[in-house]
Amino acid sequence: MATSIVTAEIDVDAPIRAVYDQWTQFAEFPRFMSAVDRIDQLDDQRTHWVVNIGGVEREFDATITDQMPDDHISWASHGEKLHTGRVSFVPAGDGTRVSLEMTWVPESFTEKTGAALGIDERAAKKDLERFKEFIEERGRETGGWRGEIHGGATREA
Repeated sequence: MATSIVTAEIDVDAPIRAVYDQWTQFAEFPRFMSAVDRIDQLDDQRTHWVVNIGGVEREFDATITDQMPDDHISWASHGEKLHTGRVSFVPAGDGTRVSLEMTWVPESFTEKTGAALGIDERAAKKDLERFKEFIEERGRETGGWRGEIHGGATREA
């Protein structure tokens, strides 16, 4: 099966700490990610996602595989549909550049067509635009988690 790689980035007019901290608030993702219906944080490393893509609801669990405050978060899903990703945070002037990369294997005809037409990449860019608007309009993050995760071990801040 062909792998789809989706990349997107955006500059956010907010300090790196606020941008990173907001990204750690997974329960808020439905407010700016169009396909996400719900994310439950099971523990520091594990999340349960409910997404709706093209009218098809899917649920999966994901594990944060590597996390460094104000730098990056990497994850991988569990189960039949493998989905991996990494979001990075880099200072950009007075703000923060957010770079997103996700890798997944489209299975259905709709998923394969969407990947071939770049629909998933455009959706990721739109989600980052909504994230930018969300944090810039609020003026601050809704919360944050400052711990680290490396090689399956969690270190609290």
